[in-house]
Amino acid sequence: MILVLLVFTVVVSVLGDKSLARMAAQTLIRVTFVVGLWIFVGNSGVVSFGHAGYMAIGAYCSAWLTLKPQMKGLFLPDLWPFLANAEWHVFPAAIASGLLASLVALLSGAAILRLTGIAASIATFAFLAIIYTVYSSWEGVTGATSSVVGLTRYSDQWVTFGWASFAVLAAAWYANSASGLALRATREDEVAASASGINMYRHRLISLVLSAFFAGVAGALFGHSLGVLNPNSFYLGVTFITLAMLVVGGIGSLTGAVAGVLVLSIMIEGLVRMERGVEIGETTLALPTGAQEIIIGIVMILVLILRPAGLSGGRELRLRIGRR
Repeated sequence: MILVLLVFTVVVSVLGDKSLARMAAQTLIRVTFVVGLWIFVGNSGVVSFGHAGYMAIGAYCSAWLTLKPQMKGLFLPDLWPFLANAEWHVFPAAIASGLLASLVALLSGAAILRLTGIAASIATFAFLAIIYTVYSSWEGVTGATSSVVGLTRYSDQWVTFGWASFAVLAAAWYANSASGLALRATREDEVAASASGINMYRHRLISLVLSAFFAGVAGALFGHSLGVLNPNSFYLGVTFITLAMLVVGGIGSLTGAVAGVLVLSIMIEGLVRMERGVEIGETTLALPTGAQEIIIGIVMILVLILRPAGLSGGRELRLRIGRR
């Protein structure tokens, strides 16, 4: 899948304009996020609505660490002194953002993952609501509902390609690790896995912590792609579109996670351009406003009806060279 992402990035870089380059960067940020989401959801079978919260934690952590002190004094006057005076490079700030998201995942997951099934999913949504409320109300530290501006626009398509590739490698490593195999066993049959001595709680917590790291990094990359942050960017909109990408691609495989992001991102970009209007000769054709959401909803319904396991069918894409 890294080869597919490389081809996508090269094609956009060579043939596209600045608008397509920004689209590629946003797509690769989504890959980082959705692959991180898959590490938990795909292996545990527990649908998480809370990962946008970890993304918000990472995004604002990066802003605290990288914004110039003068900007923080203007927009975030109540920051603690060690953050108010910090001025890190984006790369170590992204790592720190992922680690902070992982720490919060460890603390929140310690409580949430004692639940199972739909109760755990509802608890993750409650976590998202808590994070959104805190970040949209803590004016002196997060700017509340006002946008935080002035972030370095560092996350181009090549930076985001590097992080997306790292996320794919980490997800593949975890899926084939002892913890990943044990967690998938609990996904298939909790009772049988428990009878075999598998500690479901511990393996779910490990996957959540690793998953949250990449959600936090994706948040940092997102902020440094647009140059601006607002809590509304990390709530229901991003939650449902990323889950849609995971479902459309196929929740049962890493290939499906990446494929779903690429397919829906390209479709969204095309629909946005068609809503703005496409000139054909002397005629301008434009989709009505809101058609994007309707068409994506129809695509999701068709995929769920025709291919319940997603576009990947739950299978992994593997490159085979020769035969033995």
